[in-house]
Parts: sequence; C-alpha cells; structure tokens
Amino acid sequence: MDRAREHTTPTEPREHQEPAEAEAHPESGRSTTDGTALELLVHGVGGTSPERMLDDPRTVRITGDDTAAVFRRIDDADAESRPADHRGRPVPEAYVWCNLTSGNGSRALWLLLLPFMVVNLAHWMRPSTRDRRRTVRLYGLLVRLTGLTLTVLLVAAACEVALDLTAWQCAGARACARAHTWLGFLSPDASDDGWWSLPGRRLALAALVPTALTGLLWYLSHRTWSEYESQRPMDRDDARPDDGKGPRIAPDVEDTARVALGRPGFWYGRRLVARLRAAHTAAGFLTVAAAVGTSAARHDRRAGGPAVLELLGWLLNAALVLFAVVVVWVVCRRGRSERRLDKRVDEHLVRRLPACSIALLALAVVYAGWSRPGWRSTGRLPGDLTFGGITLVQGLLVIALGVVAHTLYRSRPDPRTAMYGLAGPAVAMLACALGGVMSAGVAQRVADWLGGTDDALPGPPVLLTWQASVIPPLLLVFLGLLGWLARRTQVLRRAETAAVEREYDLTEERPKEERPDEEHESRDAGRTRRIARTRAMASLTDRAPRIIAITSTATLLLGAGALTGALATRETPAQAAHGSYDFLAGAAQTAQALGSWLIGVGFLLFVTWGRRAYKDASARRTIGILWDVGTFWPRAAHPFAPPCYAERAVPDLTWRMATWTRATGGRLVISGHSQGSVLAAAAAWQLTPAVRRRVALLTYGSPLERLYGRWFPAHFGPEPLASLHREVDCWRNLYRLTDPIGGPVRLTGGCAPQVDAEPFQDPLAYGRTGAHPLPAPILGHSDYQADPAFTHERQQLLARIGPELPGPRQS
Repeated sequence: MDRAREHTTPTEPREHQEPAEAEAHPESGRSTTDGTALELLVHGVGGTSPERMLDDPRTVRITGDDTAAVFRRIDDADAESRPADHRGRPVPEAYVWCNLTSGNGSRALWLLLLPFMVVNLAHWMRPSTRDRRRTVRLYGLLVRLTGLTLTVLLVAAACEVALDLTAWQCAGARACARAHTWLGFLSPDASDDGWWSLPGRRLALAALVPTALTGLLWYLSHRTWSEYESQRPMDRDDARPDDGKGPRIAPDVEDTARVALGRPGFWYGRRLVARLRAAHTAAGFLTVAAAVGTSAARHDRRAGGPAVLELLGWLLNAALVLFAVVVVWVVCRRGRSERRLDKRVDEHLVRRLPACSIALLALAVVYAGWSRPGWRSTGRLPGDLTFGGITLVQGLLVIALGVVAHTLYRSRPDPRTAMYGLAGPAVAMLACALGGVMSAGVAQRVADWLGGTDDALPGPPVLLTWQASVIPPLLLVFLGLLGWLARRTQVLRRAETAAVEREYDLTEERPKEERPDEEHESRDAGRTRRIARTRAMASLTDRAPRIIAITSTATLLLGAGALTGALATRETPAQAAHGSYDFLAGAAQTAQALGSWLIGVGFLLFVTWGRRAYKDASARRTIGILWDVGTFWPRAAHPFAPPCYAERAVPDLTWRMATWTRATGGRLVISGHSQGSVLAAAAAWQLTPAVRRRVALLTYGSPLERLYGRWFPAHFGPEPLASLHREVDCWRNLYRLTDPIGGPVRLTGGCAPQVDAEPFQDPLAYGRTGAHPLPAPILGHSDYQADPAFTHERQQLLARIGPELPGPRQS
C-alpha cells in the first residue's frame, strides 16, 4: 500500500477532559464538545486498498501495523484539530484487515488444516437456548472430543505411512526394498542384517516423521497463539480516564450480558487454546508412542519371551492408557471462559503435559529398539483396528451431538435456524469425513507407490480401502444434488423472469409511451434471462442447509457401511465380493479402483492448489477469501485450526471506536460491507452501552442474518440482532436480490427508518439510457457504492446521527 507518510491522531482524552458521557447536559440533550462525527469503513471478503475505500490516492496510516491498520486521507489526518472544517460531514477512516487472512504464501499451507477448521465451526453452530447451561456445556464437550479424535486420526495416518507401509512392510519385503534403494539400510536382506534392520529399530527411526508432524502442528499453533489470541481486548477499566478520578463508563446491562458476543472474554480465548494445544500435542505424541511400543509389547507377550521385556511392555501400555485418560480429562475439564477477561495461563499444564508425553515416547522408542532375535515383520503392523476404533468413536460422538443439539433446539425453536438445529452435528460429520478421506488418500497413494513390485504388499488397513470405495457412491449423491440445484435454478429463473419484467416495466400490457425513456427499450430476452438467472443462482444460498443435510447423512450412512464391511469381512471390498454375483463383484472392484484414483487425483489437486497459491498472489487471495469466512470464530474446539482473525480485528475496531468517542465526544457511523459488517456488529457488541448509543450501523451485502443468523443462531439469531438494533443509535441495511451473500436482517420496529431498505435495483438500467449509454453491469455482491441509492441512504443515515447526543429510544 502506498502511503505518503504515517500520522498518529490523539486517541486519549485532552487535558482535564471528562468521559464523553459526563459531558452531556441532560437539560439540553446536546454535547458540549465539537461533536465531530467519524465514518469508519470496514471492507469485506478478499479485502481492498485504503485508496479505493477512501476514494483518494493519497492516504496515511493513522494507527496499526502492516497486518491491520486504520487509514485516512492526508487532508483529513489532523481533522480533530480542525473541527470547524468538518461540520456537516464526517471524517472518513478505513480499517484494512485483509492481511490477517491473505497475507503471505505460507497461509496456503493452512489448507491441510481444513478438517480442524470445519470441526471448530461446529462448536459455534449450536442452537439458541436459555437456562440450559449444562446442556450447552455438554454440546461444547462433545465437539472438543470430536476435535481430539481428528488429531489422533491425522497422526495415526502419518504413523500408518511411515511406520507400517514404509518401515514395517516395504523395508521387510525383499522386492520392495530392492525397488526402493533408499530403504536398503533398513532391509535385513539388503543390509545383511544391519543394526537398523531390526523391526523395532526401523519403527523407532520411522517414528521421526509423525513426531515431526506433531511438533510442526504445535509450533504453528503456538506461533499464531502468540500473535492472535494474545491480542487483549478492551477491558472495562480501559474506559476510565487516565487520571482514574472520573466515573467509569456504565457497565454492561443484563441484555448485553445475555448476548455472547458482548461478553468481555469472548474474543480472548488465550487460556483455552493453550490448554487444548497441550492436550492435542500430548495426544499426538502418545499416538506415536503407541504405534511404536505396542507392536514390541505384543511380540514380547508370546510364550518363551524375556520376562523383563514383557513386564516393561505391560508397564508401557499402562502408562499410555493413564496419559490418554489425563489428556481426555484436560479436554473435558474446562471450556471457554467468556464472562470475564481471563488473563491467566495454566503454565504447569501447558509445559508438563507435552513434555511428559515426549518422555514416554522416548521410553517407547528405547523399548522397541531393544534387540529381539527372531522378530520379523510380516503382514500389516499390529493394531490395524485403530482406524476402525477412531471411526466408531467419531460416529458415536456425532450421534450424541445430534441428540444434544435437538434438545437445545426444542427448548427454543426458530424456523429460520438451519437444519432445525442440527447444523453443528452435520458439519462435525463432514469434518470427520474430510479427515478420513485425507488419511485414506495419503495411505492409499503411498501404498500404491511402494507396492509396485513383484511381491505385493499387504497395503493399508482394510478400513481405509473401504473408506476409499465409498467415495464413488458419495460422488453420485453429490452429482444428484447438483442436478437438483440445476433443476431448481431453472424453476426459480422462470419465476424471476416475470419479476424482472415487472420491475423494469417490460410487460406488454403497459402502453409504450408510459415506459421508461430508453433509446432501445424493446424487450431483450437474453438480457432478461441473465438477470433472472443471476437472481435465481443468488437465491441458491438459502438451499445450502438441504445440501449439507443430505451430504452429511449420506456420509454417515456410507461410513457406517464401510466400518461394518471392514470389521465383518476383514477383506477389501473387491476381495469380499469375489465369487458373488458378477454385477456385485464388478461394482465392488470398480468402486475400489475408482475411489483410490479419485483420492489420488484429489490429493494431487490439493497439493497443486497449495503450491500455486504459494507462488500466485491471485490464487493466494482466493484462499484468503475462504479463510475470511471459515476463521472468523475463535479456536474453541481445536487448537490446530487456522487462527481466528477476529480476535485481532474486533479488538482493533472496539479500541478505535471507544477511544475516539472518549477523546472527541463525537459520534460515529461504522460502515461494513460483507464480512466487514459482521466485524462491525461484533465490535459494536463489545462497546459499553453508553458508547454504543453513539454508534450508527450501515451494513451492505451483509450475511449477518442470511448466513450467520441461520447457521450460528446462538450468537447471531433474532434475539442478539434485535438487542443490537435496540442499543445502537440507528441501523440501516442495504442488499440486492442478485447478491448471493448479502440479504435482509429481518428486524422491524423501534427505530425509524426500518433496518432493511428496499432491495437495490440491479442492474441499474435494463437497456441503454441517457444516464447509462452503455449496458449497465449486474453487480451482485460488489460495488454497492456505485449505486446512487447507496449515496442517498448514506446521507440520510449521516443526517440522523448529527452532533447531538442520542435521545431515549422508543421501544
């Protein structure tokens, strides 16, 4: 971003200045200060430049850093010192936060953390309820346990590739070791029974791969934790003047306390993420220790083995079980603390739990590497039922989560809630499916790569092959849904065609002389279809709950079928169907081969996309847009999920609004587009009631109700939005029917004008007119400021706030 210079505006009270609330004269209802107004602009997904937001090529950074900052026009840099020059018009500022989500190329690697991000979303999708704290805690507990199984699944998949397929199977097979010469020193035949050729030592060496993966996840989580979760929100004590003598700004009222987004500790999850990071890191190390040590312990339990080694094996297994119980207890013991700003961190737990698990892993490595003459690696590595156990536990957790979510929804039903309150369990199921597909895909591809020899390898566990085989049926379900969407689009397009004709006065019944003055006003069937199709496709966003419901249900049923088939037959689908009907055998063989191929192609596309995003700024920007939506919420269920940018953006906006109103005594309008409107609302909830009454909201292209209100009803449902409507000075929401993201907030009463304006016309003109000599584009979600109606609505809102203090609101 080009900046002429940097400038700092005063954000602290002037000498002898009392809080803004103390300057008001109840008799007059007006402020004794200059009453300067501020317009704080917040961009949406993908981001933009401050020059474009402020419509001026000369901008200056007022406060912030290279990650997120507030900008002004250079001419407005010292607006506080020249209040007379800004009477009747606000001082515009632009908050630019795009680098929080789409900054450098390393962010593209966060694609690998997609299952963790999805399960974290499930935590926030619980239905709205009241006076059911125990049930709410149980919901959060079940999601955290589901997230823990995903960590174990990821590390177990790494163990399967490194320990089982590579060190145990390939290095133990003569033909495979000769085909892959880099494994020669691990092969008993190629190395002539060298020191590393013993099975336990091969496993100990291969354990470095999943251990390094766990350490990398810990490092990424710790680094982002120090950058995001450590950004302290505004404390209530920060609202006092620096001399400490003035009265505090009024504390939260009960209505605000009931809105979770308004609680002091909502955007400060530092302690919980630290606890979860310690537990998940320990779980990863324990999974590696179990993969290394239990195989040796199983060998030592055979008759005639050394009694000392057998005893050590039992002790190791007991220690693994004990530490696993401790990890689960840590995850279950404590959830989020939102009602206060929890500044402490459980130092002993954070430091000792991973360290103890590393020590246990080291003991397991030493134990497995002990010399055991006669121990040979044959078949698969013992413990191939691990993936079946993880899948079973995940299925049971998702079902239990569904029961809890249904109970919460029945206590306070809302027809606008997505999937009748079952969105959280459905999304958790999809997170588990993503984790399973990624694990099975990597294992299957590595097995195919290593097994291309004369001596075929046993390959990965049977369950992973079954999971790969259910991908083609799931793909058929998805293609059927796409066909349904296409059909639905056609139906909606026909309905919208008539609406477009009425809106642009194209009906044949109206006399020609009464129609708009256009140079070429004859009806254009192609133009009408394009407008109607855009509206129809935009409305498909409201069909997303049905898509997610069907997909997650099919995933659950197919996953249960795969688990049942693997446990019942202990064979791959092609082997299990051998000798049955020709159609059934052919279908099983086709599904198994096609599933493995689809997983391989999908994984290659995944890696290719990540590499392209690392080098291509435009592709990196696209991934940043995905993260804008997926990482808005704090890491409450999984510490290895991508970090929450709102834990930096919301405190930034809150601090800026609170300190500016306190320093100047003026009022402000916060203007948010798309995801910026969500940040604006979240920041307004964090303000004290006295400051919130000085704030007006202007939202456009906003997903507040259409997406967040439906999918996250406990935090953006009708009651929280109505509370925000009552407590801010005024709120105006703008949207288009062609916008697939933004929509109405569906709030009425209490403030005139109503929150929702009439939908903007898009395009601005049907054909060529005097005002639009060239064809007007269909704008959809972008360029709201280009519409003259936007300027009119903005001017009306700015005229409402004025310099006066807000009066009493009408209920």
